[in-house]
Amino acid sequence: QVQLAESGGGLVQPGGSLKLTCVLSGGVLSFFTVTWHRQAPGKQREFVASITSSGDVNCADFAKGRFTISRDNAKNTVYLQMNSLKSDDTAVYYCDARRMTTDIWGHGTQVTVSS
Repeated sequence: QVQLAESGGGLVQPGGSLKLTCVLSGGVLSFFTVTWHRQAPGKQREFVASITSSGDVNCADFAKGRFTISRDNAKNTVYLQMNSLKSDDTAVYYCDARRMTTDIWGHGTQVTVSS
């Protein structure tokens, strides 16, 4: 069974950093475009960043200069490095892997930015 799992969330102080991990099991992640999304309490889910199978990257404006998406195909993993975190970054972060008609979602990882 193909599954996607996020990890790396937690509680961090404003200005701190976290590195989120998105791992695919039962498939080959290098074939997929992987996107990070987030959903804060009471808000709609929003796009954070994406990386295609060829390595092309796209980031939301709020993420530019602070967040970096990358992939390690040998580990079937996509990362989201988040620096200079703000309280507004508090949300559940999800990754999804998409290829043609296949779209796989993880269950999310909670990121809380608070002093």
